[in-house]
Amino acid sequence: MNGEGWLAPGTTPGDVDARIARPALAPRFGAGWRIGLSVSLLGVLVLLFTVSVLVTVGVGIWGINRPAYWGFALANYVWWIGIGMGGTFISTALYLLRQPWRNSLSRYAETMTVFAVCVSGIFPILHLGRPWFFYWLFPYPNTMDVWPQWRSSLFWDFCAILAYLLVSVLFWYVSMLPDLAALRDRAAGRVRRVVYGFVALGWQGEARDWQRLEALTRIIAALGVPLVFSVHSMVALDFSEGLLAGWHTTIFPPFFVAGALFSGFAMALVIGVPLRKRFRLEALITERHLDRLALLLLCGGLVVAYCYAAETFMAYYSMDEYELAVTRFRFTGLYAPVYWAAIICNVLAIQPLWWARVRRSPRWLFWTGLSVVFGMWCERIMLVLSSEYRPFLPAAWGRFIPTVWDWAMLAGSIGLFMTMLLLFVRWFPVVSMHETRLLAHKSAQEPMEPQA
Repeated sequence: MNGEGWLAPGTTPGDVDARIARPALAPRFGAGWRIGLSVSLLGVLVLLFTVSVLVTVGVGIWGINRPAYWGFALANYVWWIGIGMGGTFISTALYLLRQPWRNSLSRYAETMTVFAVCVSGIFPILHLGRPWFFYWLFPYPNTMDVWPQWRSSLFWDFCAILAYLLVSVLFWYVSMLPDLAALRDRAAGRVRRVVYGFVALGWQGEARDWQRLEALTRIIAALGVPLVFSVHSMVALDFSEGLLAGWHTTIFPPFFVAGALFSGFAMALVIGVPLRKRFRLEALITERHLDRLALLLLCGGLVVAYCYAAETFMAYYSMDEYELAVTRFRFTGLYAPVYWAAIICNVLAIQPLWWARVRRSPRWLFWTGLSVVFGMWCERIMLVLSSEYRPFLPAAWGRFIPTVWDWAMLAGSIGLFMTMLLLFVRWFPVVSMHETRLLAHKSAQEPMEPQA
């Protein structure tokens, strides 16, 4: 096989450029893309309408109440943040490890990260109740006698997510510069050449350009890897610093990191399989790539399954009556269907991945990834609500029932994510041209010529 075994036989550097650049430079897209964009834009309109009602009326339109002060908003926030983690791991950690198989996956994985983090930031801001005062979270000079609580994980959570977003956007954009220049040189119309030339920042493909790109991406990747673990660890501390049974546990930081990577790998399959089929990228994203992604998904799922078992074991081992009560509520309580849906989708659904034939089946991997994405959303809902709706005092017990506005926010966030993704795949390369081209050059043992 070509490309050190990572590209289909007979794939040349010219084939790589043509396959990747063709969709971005196509004068028109098919009806499927237009229908998908129309549906996703409808979701964006639903989101905008919901946010306008929320700002006008207040967070009371959601199902949150006493004692369930955290509802869909915080669960969706954790879910979207987790989806971005897997993309960062593929694009940065595997880059530092010099894994050649990441070259065909890194671009859309980075894109998934950036868009997921952007969507996730909507929920905690709206959950503040007065979102127009979100800037109070910044450590600005004390002009209103509001000092940041430096010992609170909420403040450091905000700082970690902001740093993570900046690093992700920078790595995503910098690594795309050679491809933008290639599109500039291949574009037929003057408007496209001007636009691609502007966003390419004058990239000429000279030796010093490549040297600076390599040095900068290495530095940003080195910053991105610890942020993968710090961001979701800080999110976990938002829960574990609370005194509610089911939250106050030290396993949450590694549990949240594993769950985030798990959901991110699943989303990479859910996005990658249709892109591979739609843009005819089977020669660049081969079954071996799908096999590696499936193995990562299986490993992440096994860690998540271990954390589920450890939580249950520690509840019975400690014999703490409140921890035992929360554990039993999860098994048989009001939200038991959500808990068992998470177990089925996150633990049982991935077990066929032990077989190589399943790991190389695009259709099976797509539905497995979709099952995991849904299962991790159920897991976040279960985590938030199972400890809230029955706190220590029975007199304070209540229940959370989502309203139509809760579901509208969730559907709207998915629509926003899909809109940004569909617009990206229309105008930009979904696979890294220069990195994939490098594999083809190495396999053909041709001298690497500087190219834009």
